[in-house]
Amino acid sequence: MRSANAVRCPIACTSALLLLFGLAGCKHNEPDHTAQEAPAAQPQVVDVGSNDVVRVENPGRFPLQSSVARSVVSTLEVTGSVSPDVSREIPVLSLANGRVAALHVGLGDTVHKGQLVMDVQSPDVATAFNAYLKAVNDEHLTVITLERDKLLYDKGAIPQTQLEGAQNGEDDAKANLTAAEQQLKILGVDKDHPGDMVKVYAPATGVIIAQNVTAAGAAGITFAGAAGSLTIADLSHVWVICDVYENDLANVHLGQHADIRLNAFPGKVFSGTISDIGAQLDPSLRTAKVRIQVPNPGNQLRLGMFATASILGLRPVDMTAVPAEAILQLHDRSYVFEPEANGTFKRVQVKIGRTLEGNLIEVQSGLNVGQQVVLHALDLQNTADQQ
Repeated sequence: MRSANAVRCPIACTSALLLLFGLAGCKHNEPDHTAQEAPAAQPQVVDVGSNDVVRVENPGRFPLQSSVARSVVSTLEVTGSVSPDVSREIPVLSLANGRVAALHVGLGDTVHKGQLVMDVQSPDVATAFNAYLKAVNDEHLTVITLERDKLLYDKGAIPQTQLEGAQNGEDDAKANLTAAEQQLKILGVDKDHPGDMVKVYAPATGVIIAQNVTAAGAAGITFAGAAGSLTIADLSHVWVICDVYENDLANVHLGQHADIRLNAFPGKVFSGTISDIGAQLDPSLRTAKVRIQVPNPGNQLRLGMFATASILGLRPVDMTAVPAEAILQLHDRSYVFEPEANGTFKRVQVKIGRTLEGNLIEVQSGLNVGQQVVLHALDLQNTADQQ
């Protein structure tokens, strides 16, 4: 009879063998993930704060260029519009109150000095002409009286004081007649051809920029004053009124030169001079009105035109400049690439200004003189994007 230990030993050995083979089979069927997975690629662009660090293969194929110093005149770019020179605006007035019987010009017309612009029917003419006729009669009567008194004085019939009184009467009558004639002349009436119509003529050559009356409308002036029936402006010189922020006012001075450019004349530059700087700022925009006097030969600049003014500085300043190819324009911003260690380049945002001679771009901030930048920034950016 076998013992219990003899029976348990074969069973335990058999179980151990089965477990060993099972583990071996599981290990044989398990896939080799290490052999199938490819090594992870190194990133080519690494974000570092607000700048980008670009890592490319063979960085030596991107040549470098040092930024240089250029002595340039600083420029302030502002916008504005063309306005008339108020010192060259002349109102067309009728000194006789009345009704406009005929209007011979209109808004926007060019008129010449002495040109008939309107006829005004006025009751003031009748009053003035009656005063003139009365002055004529009075003067005629005083002349007769003076001649009679002279004759009587020569005969010894009257004293000298009476003759002197007659002479004073004649002088006063003559002065009244002269005043009455002058009044008719001011109203625009010919004393030899009286009528109720007053002819109003242009006081200067220019363009009608304001019309405050129409045919059959009221014309004339009152003691309260009036803006005038028409306004004539001499547009041989105009103003360009610009808004300048208070932070830039320290760079703006009277007599400073400005280049004026208009959308209506691409590529054409008009010259102007700052004639006034507003003493009060706009409380919401924090800007001051700067007035630029601009000659306007041929009346090319029309009122209301949008204008861009480049206000030139008084003296040259040293600025940093780089070749135009070194500037990368991306999302309405400007960048340059600066070299770093281990074949990397840092993309740095800069503020650029005008284009200078030699295909250079003015760099106003973000870069110092002597710093190296990648000469062809766009090529480096494209290479980095493709990796």
